[in-house]
Amino acid sequence: MKLKRLIGTADFYRTVLTVAVPIMIQNGITTFVGLLDNIMIGQVGTEQMSGVAISNQIIFVYNLALFGIISGASIYGAQFFGNRDMEGVRYAFRFKLLSSSLIFAAGTVIFLFWGAPLIGLFLHEGESGSDLELALASGVEYLRLMIFGLFPFAISQAYAGTLRETGENVVPMYAGVAAVIVNVIFNYLLIFGKLGLPALGVAGAAIATVLSRYVELAIILIWAHTHLDRNPYLRGAYRSMKIPGRLVRQIVIKGAPLAANEVLWSVGMTVLIQCYSVRGLEVVAAFNISNTINNVFSTVFMAIGSAVSILVGQQLGAGELERARDTAYKTIAFAFLCCVTIGGVMALASPYFPLIYQTSDQVRSLASTLILIVAICMPQNGVLHSTYFTIRSGGKTLITLLFDSGFVWGLMIPIAWGLTHYTSLSMPLVFIAVSAVDLVKCFVGFRLLRSDMWLNNMTRSLEF
Repeated sequence: MKLKRLIGTADFYRTVLTVAVPIMIQNGITTFVGLLDNIMIGQVGTEQMSGVAISNQIIFVYNLALFGIISGASIYGAQFFGNRDMEGVRYAFRFKLLSSSLIFAAGTVIFLFWGAPLIGLFLHEGESGSDLELALASGVEYLRLMIFGLFPFAISQAYAGTLRETGENVVPMYAGVAAVIVNVIFNYLLIFGKLGLPALGVAGAAIATVLSRYVELAIILIWAHTHLDRNPYLRGAYRSMKIPGRLVRQIVIKGAPLAANEVLWSVGMTVLIQCYSVRGLEVVAAFNISNTINNVFSTVFMAIGSAVSILVGQQLGAGELERARDTAYKTIAFAFLCCVTIGGVMALASPYFPLIYQTSDQVRSLASTLILIVAICMPQNGVLHSTYFTIRSGGKTLITLLFDSGFVWGLMIPIAWGLTHYTSLSMPLVFIAVSAVDLVKCFVGFRLLRSDMWLNNMTRSLEF
């Protein structure tokens, strides 16, 4: 591939960053607050921190299931908007509302009745003699309170996703910033008991997060419905929940593999943590610290991946196939270069970040090593994420299912299970072996990208 095909003009990068930066800021601030939450809970104790981390890993499955169920509609929403079909955008939006409500109901039932057993799967005695009962109690307490935030999060994702697909990137960012401010303030007040409020510890962290979810939803709803000139698809959106049958079928056909992929991938990531957890609670704590800083740095390539999905989707919907191909190649190359830089910064931070936590030297040392490994893998993760969203934007969702979850369940989990249960390899070596699978995945992704099988305009026969 010629080098000039991978390098864009100043106008190209300005366009990408116009889409990516608001998403990056919103996600970055949100994950930074997650980092602050983590650090604050880490001051309470290792067991409490681990219990909350396990609960958040379970909630992560809910979040990804929600993302997956609305992703099929998002593909069509972006392409309908690229074709200036507002009726189609309205139908896609309705599908998101209905499907996200179903995920909310399912998540609530699962967390209420099976939350404690799920948390218990991650609790194993290690070398440090941790209090597993305290970790379990902390995790259950946190999860039960977080249930109250599932609904506002589901609805805000349906709205925010549609706003981004239609070019309104800034409002979800502002809503996220406001939610973050609320979260930080009430975390401090309720975890440690400031300004006369009770010191609630883990419960305080959950309450603060739930409050922030409602603030985020309120801001998005108020702005969206008071600016109907900029969001014409919302006119009459609630007069009925009618969606044309053929569009529902197409969204389900394209969206079912995406939903399955997000669920299988998130469950797969959770199973990986469970595999690692058999080495002890201190391993769970170390991975929690590593994942926390990784989430902050990963916002860069996550936002670029979202930009790929939106820009390429709009261009495919407008029938500009060659432009879509050019955008995809240049944006993936841009993601790689960005991740080389942020990976270097993360590597430099790896010895120092774990020192923030009030935990054992063993946990800090392991966390530092894991952070360094993740930093080295950052460029390949950036390429994989953008490649996945490029293929997805053209509706090749079954292939993305095999590409993403297929590798997790077919290679990563068996390797992690075998090495943690049947060998005495250290956790860093086990983690390196599992992470190396992504090198094979990069090669497969490159071949899929070059095949052009993802260059499809799916809305041409679905105009309303």
